[in-house]
Amino acid sequence: MKADFQIWRGDASGGKLVTYSTEIAEGMVVLDAVHQIQAEHANDLAVRWNCKAGKCGSCSAEINGIPKLMCMTRLNELPLNKPVLLLPMKAFPLIKDLVTDVSWNFRVKKKIKKFTPRAADAADGTWRIFQQDIDRVQEFRKCIECFLCQDVCHVLREHQLHDAFIGPRFLVHVAALEMHPLDTEDRLEDVKKANGIGYCNITKCCTTVCPEEITITDNAIIPLKERVADRFYDPLKMLFRFLFRSKKIIK
Repeated sequence: MKADFQIWRGDASGGKLVTYSTEIAEGMVVLDAVHQIQAEHANDLAVRWNCKAGKCGSCSAEINGIPKLMCMTRLNELPLNKPVLLLPMKAFPLIKDLVTDVSWNFRVKKKIKKFTPRAADAADGTWRIFQQDIDRVQEFRKCIECFLCQDVCHVLREHQLHDAFIGPRFLVHVAALEMHPLDTEDRLEDVKKANGIGYCNITKCCTTVCPEEITITDNAIIPLKERVADRFYDPLKMLFRFLFRSKKIIK
């Protein structure tokens, strides 16, 4: 059976959709078809990939308008009565064809305050912590940094507010640090201001596209929003901070 694929060809200066037809077989994924098109029709087609097992996050693209991993999207799950549309991620600058420049994400990660553990609980340098506290943050460690959640987020995708908002992937990273039972660093001021959590309107689109099924919105972003609200918008706490600062000024 043959299937048609419309693939974006071009770079930052411009480009167009090019249609390719290739033979497909049972069990093939989109990345298989792209490699076959490279071999048969377009040796210079640029595509990023590595593990082909859904664990490296390299082959992110937009398949029929939905951000997905090409290596984990089976062709038998797609309507093949019309061309399969393959586009690069929209939230990041285009390098060539299906490859985008995702380096902004790594620069953002460097700005987040690092894990700072409390002093050890025992003389042998170990800590005593509850398993339930570990379980709470374990989910966030599954992230493969495919950046599909970043790509689908309207704040980055449509409004291009990369300077004001770190995106769902790094709110997950901050949540993993903030909720860690050993961490002592305070990041809530950064979450409120530099990280721009107020831009997120919890549509859950990031949760929907996550290939690792991390509950990004409910388990990471909403708890961070609640912590920010408690710290900076709770009227009793605001009054306490005002009185505390006033006493310091009088002294």
